Amino acid sequence: MPDTVNTTEQAVGAAGTHRVMARALTALRIFTGLVWFSNGLAKLIDKSTYDWGFISFNLINRGVAQSIATDASAKTYIKPLGAFYRDVVLPHWGFFGTFLTIAELAIGLGLLFGVASRLAAVGGLLLIGPIWLMLLHTGLYLWQYPAEDLFPLLLLAIVPAGRVLGADRVLAPRFGHHWPF
Repeated sequence: MPDTVNTTEQAVGAAGTHRVMARALTALRIFTGLVWFSNGLAKLIDKSTYDWGFISFNLINRGVAQSIATDASAKTYIKPLGAFYRDVVLPHWGFFGTFLTIAELAIGLGLLFGVASRLAAVGGLLLIGPIWLMLLHTGLYLWQYPAEDLFPLLLLAIVPAGRVLGADRVLAPRFGHHWPF
């Protein structure tokens, strides 16, 4: 009997740990979605500075995003990537700025509501990754991009966090519990 009790206690403990971790990843998913969605909205309404009286903050609108891309492409040691941004992205900023706005809104909504949340996280990695690579050697705070953007997105691309308090809970069974749900 002691072996059965011990096994039961272990199973209950493991389930509790799983539940706590699932909730923690859900909180990370929702917060990360809020970051992406708010920056997408800032691009949509083209406003970066906010003062609500009790809090003042900045978001990344299209102009700021264009400045970041311009700065990164000018400073990078990765010549082909810098040339792509200088010769393709920046001269066609009207298109790419609109694409960025739509992509950030979609990533934000996907993460906020847990809809194809792993795909949304990969989308975020594809948008922020090249900028990080271009700025890696410029003396930024070492962990700025990895801690704020890359690691959370990588984790959310791997773990199906949209299955807890998200639409992926319903979508995953319909698609055989396969990625991106």
